[in-house]
Amino acid sequence: MFKKTVTYEDYNGEEQTEDFYFNLNKVEVMELEYSLGPGESLTNSFMTIARAEDYGTILSIIKKILLMSYGEKSPDGKRFIKNDELRTAFEQSAAFETIFWDFGTNEESFADFFVGVLPNSTKAELGDNPKQMLMDKASELKSKIQ
Repeated sequence: MFKKTVTYEDYNGEEQTEDFYFNLNKVEVMELEYSLGPGESLTNSFMTIARAEDYGTILSIIKKILLMSYGEKSPDGKRFIKNDELRTAFEQSAAFETIFWDFGTNEESFADFFVGVLPNSTKAELGDNPKQMLMDKASELKSKIQ
């Protein structure tokens, strides 16, 4: 599970600070793996992101993972609640804009998020330091674009 504390300006011009939670379970990881396209997988998505020739593709992947992983913890901590109503409300919030902008412009922040939402068993498949692997791929992509 990944927790992000965000300070943003709401649509009334008021500054708000809130905690937002993101998580992918094994079933969602499997769904995401097969939604990335033929021959792609989430465990291989570092390469998918790095091979992307355009920034739009990268932003699309970030948005998909962000919305798919968003939810709210139940008060007793036994459930992580996700549904279309919660997802739509989050996407329509000023907080979503702030978080998406951060992940879309700060590769280290996105790497922390990406690794943080994965189940531990999936992280293990990505090697000893999946965050560093993603950061290396981001650097590689930047050098291709420039």
